[in-house]
Amino acid sequence: MNSENSTIIDTLTGSFLISTPRMPDPRFSEQVLYICAHNYEGTMAVVINRPNPLLTMDEILTGAQLPVPAKLPPVYRGGPVEPESAFILFTSDYQAEQQLAISPTISLSREAKLLEDIAKGQGPHKYLFILGYAGWGPGQLEQELVAEGWLVVPADDAIVFDVPDAEKWQRAALMYGIDISTYGDVVGNA
Repeated sequence: MNSENSTIIDTLTGSFLISTPRMPDPRFSEQVLYICAHNYEGTMAVVINRPNPLLTMDEILTGAQLPVPAKLPPVYRGGPVEPESAFILFTSDYQAEQQLAISPTISLSREAKLLEDIAKGQGPHKYLFILGYAGWGPGQLEQELVAEGWLVVPADDAIVFDVPDAEKWQRAALMYGIDISTYGDVVGNA
């Protein structure tokens, strides 16, 4: 057997990364990230519960000289890496030419045609427009997991697209019986 083919990497792709109260980086306080890629080269994830108060989808579509549909979701701050780079996280009812299939039901793309289709009402049923991402080098996220700054749980599409942003952090953990606001508290008797 070829040694390259026998190497198995446990992947967290398609999982939630939930910051715990022990998160040392204030940029990720009470954040839920959706892991888009996790392999031997590192990890890429996007924050799914932090709307950008300084920019709207209306402004993005108007700036791109595209029609503006009546109902639009917020623009999200996906993370500190490349904050000007746009990504669209979307349901698999839509197929883009250039897309990363993260799970059987969710993909990620940077394709301009996807934004055009959204403007025309021909895009995916559900999507998040995200600026920037969070990234970790090889083994870096695993070190942070050991330090208990993050909790990893299986992702749920309803949390990504349907739950109000202010509730995503607690609801993502609560789905697995975890009260994230008290996670890691030490209780004992003397």
